[in-house]
Amino acid sequence: MSAPHDTPPDPDPAGAPETAAPARRKKKGLSTTGLIEWALVIVGAVVLAVLVKTVLIQAFYIPSESMYPTLQKGDRVLVNKLSYRLHDVNRGDVVVFERPPEETATNIPDLIKRVVGLPGEEVVIEAGSVYVDGQRLDEPYLPEGVTTESPPSAHYQCTVEQPCEVPDGEVWVMGDNRGDSKDSRYFGPIDEDSIVGRAFVVVWPFGRMGLL
Repeated sequence: MSAPHDTPPDPDPAGAPETAAPARRKKKGLSTTGLIEWALVIVGAVVLAVLVKTVLIQAFYIPSESMYPTLQKGDRVLVNKLSYRLHDVNRGDVVVFERPPEETATNIPDLIKRVVGLPGEEVVIEAGSVYVDGQRLDEPYLPEGVTTESPPSAHYQCTVEQPCEVPDGEVWVMGDNRGDSKDSRYFGPIDEDSIVGRAFVVVWPFGRMGLL
């Protein structure tokens, strides 16, 4: 009599149990709410940029050498458009202003110069220097050896006998490159209301970055 054989257990009819596959995560696209939020962010950024440019700060490109060496052709500066809503124009400020109608040598809409004379003052150009109300003006921003003259072609000679008077509400502006600048010597004092703002920093090129 033979020994009984062990009968193997019946296999699972469904086969070996399988580990349940993890549920696939559906890729979520942007919901309508998300799209609206992004649209609001973009619109807000655009509005902010326009507001800053219109009211606060604007960048300007320097197209000439009239302010050399303080500013060089190709420089880009930032202009504070709020400055003169908070305080008066100061002597020595570098300002951007609307091109006066008398300036016909260029079609550039905005010019940049330095404020030399203030409202109510008299400007005289004599012996290579600028005098304001009889006092020689100290101009440390000019390179050593630079002199100031009124070329024969300049409409305003500003002599001792006929000083250039700066009316109330206006300022006298000149380029730092005195030998190559069409400024108040040619078109006279400018209205303070025509000033766009005060240039306060060079932002380009990087090697020339710095405050004015």
